[in-house]
Amino acid sequence: MNDRKLKVAYFLESLVSFGGVERVLTDKANYMAIYFGFDVYMITCAQDPKQENAFLLHDSVEQINLNVHYYEQYHYGYPKRLLVRRKIEKQIRQKLSEAIQEIDPDVLIGVAHFKADLISKLPCRAKKIIESHETRPFTLSGMSQHRNFLSSAYMKLYRQFYFWTIERHADVVVSLTTGDANEWRKARRVEVIPNFSLMPIEEYSNCDAKRVIAAGRLSWEKGYDRLLAVWEKVSCYFPDWELVVFGNGNLQESLENVIKSKNIQNITILPPVKTISHEYANSSICVLTSYYEGFALVLLEALRHGVPCIAFDCKFGPRSIIEDGNCGYLVENGDIEQFADKLCSLMENDNRRMQFSLMAVEHARSFDVYGTMIKWKTLFEELTA
Repeated sequence: MNDRKLKVAYFLESLVSFGGVERVLTDKANYMAIYFGFDVYMITCAQDPKQENAFLLHDSVEQINLNVHYYEQYHYGYPKRLLVRRKIEKQIRQKLSEAIQEIDPDVLIGVAHFKADLISKLPCRAKKIIESHETRPFTLSGMSQHRNFLSSAYMKLYRQFYFWTIERHADVVVSLTTGDANEWRKARRVEVIPNFSLMPIEEYSNCDAKRVIAAGRLSWEKGYDRLLAVWEKVSCYFPDWELVVFGNGNLQESLENVIKSKNIQNITILPPVKTISHEYANSSICVLTSYYEGFALVLLEALRHGVPCIAFDCKFGPRSIIEDGNCGYLVENGDIEQFADKLCSLMENDNRRMQFSLMAVEHARSFDVYGTMIKWKTLFEELTA
């Protein structure tokens, strides 16, 4: 490498959404550019240059928007959709190859849930890393939902070939947890590097506010149907408490219909906010009811603000963040009654919330940004030596 700056290029769908993946990739890119002095590039596939990023990139990080209208294929039915998809895929490969040829990066990083097969075998000298932000068993799992038999069978084969391509061609797969790393054991090399949070904290929760917070996109995997079932049981016993959900997504209308039809009290769904730190500080409990999680950044953010957390023990994220009975509770996955009981016990016990709050701040310090980023730097240096 001599004295030349290390060049790192990320490829992802877009940086528009207020999601955990977008937040942590932005934070990592900024850190590498500022503290390691790397030349960092963020290449987005489907983002229009006029669209603003959800999170601010440092001036030294260069963003390249390929501006491929990826979702046009869904305007058509089969078999025309397959022809349109093929045309779009060719356009992505061509534009991405041109960008990579111009940048000539040392390391090229993709995310497992978007075009990771393309990244893994893209002709270039860069070492290929695929980040698994969702658990492997659930990556692209939504592609086979609500389909007929033949379509579902095709998508099953597609996923198998997709993973085979990653595991055969990518230099490294990076998982956020040991559990997910075990799912990628057929890959050429697997590393575990957890996420971190750089969210500035101006105030901590005193756990006095009678408010429960949840955050994340309003989609199936986040399990908001389970959250509504829990809150329906809890809210009638604690009419002075409220549940506030921050997120948007394709399930918002159906969730609001359930709330209205079942007359579930004291629950509000609000759009994502950039100042969610203030919302954590004004909450006393954070809940997460996902069916699966790669890491569950929202839990770490809540703990850093001194907010105790309750989550289903789903694969694989919550267990790697919550110390059960210390800074929150892990609940057997899918057990609505147990979740409601744990939530009630925290809502009615002020001293326990305060005790969990103190331990939460202490435990969150173990997710050290410097230690995590040094692991990334070491990995890059090993691959490019």
